[in-house]
Amino acid sequence: MYALLLARDGDEKAVLSVVLQRAGLAVTSANDLERAMHSWAERPADLVLLSLHDGDPLAGINRVRAETTIPVIAIVSQIGEETSCRLLESGVDLVVERPFSARLLIAQVRALLRRAGTVPLVSLPTLSIAGLTLDPATRTVQVVGGSTRRLTHLEFRLLYTLMIHGGQVLSTETIVEQVWGYSGRGDKELVRGLIRRLRTKIEHDPRHPGYILTMPGVGYSFASDEA
Repeated sequence: MYALLLARDGDEKAVLSVVLQRAGLAVTSANDLERAMHSWAERPADLVLLSLHDGDPLAGINRVRAETTIPVIAIVSQIGEETSCRLLESGVDLVVERPFSARLLIAQVRALLRRAGTVPLVSLPTLSIAGLTLDPATRTVQVVGGSTRRLTHLEFRLLYTLMIHGGQVLSTETIVEQVWGYSGRGDKELVRGLIRRLRTKIEHDPRHPGYILTMPGVGYSFASDEA
């Protein structure tokens, strides 16, 4: 298992690297979040630790959550209750204010990793609806007559959620809760971006989708066999 650490302050980066290693994780450090996210598909991490300073703390969280549902820890300066709540509602699993205890943070990282275990994909049934087959065991999708395409974890979770609710319209809030695993105000741009990427893999013409349908002002649905 390994963690992705994003920190610009050299001293704090060194301390956080030791914390993550003591928690049982190999560590990959990066200074640029966007560059790290671009290479996410090649080597996804098991945990992300963000050392946040100036600027909007939510921007980095939203970028990470656009790619993955793994545990995210945010190290922040004293930001107040309101901002802490916003971070948690946006998908942060743990907000840690400076100065922090390295010993306590090690225990918190270990606890997050223990709770991060989910139902193995291999235990989920294969779904086949309207000529599209989704195989959880291999995390692949195939449209009848087409090639097999591999999905990211988030793409798989979104497609699986839509398919098991085939014909039903799911709101943005419901999709965020089911796919990303946290409740609160749904992030429309987050969902819209993931829908766009998934459509490029399963739709014959993503501009005129036949599987993932948009219901303006309401949400999204997966076209059922009956439809």
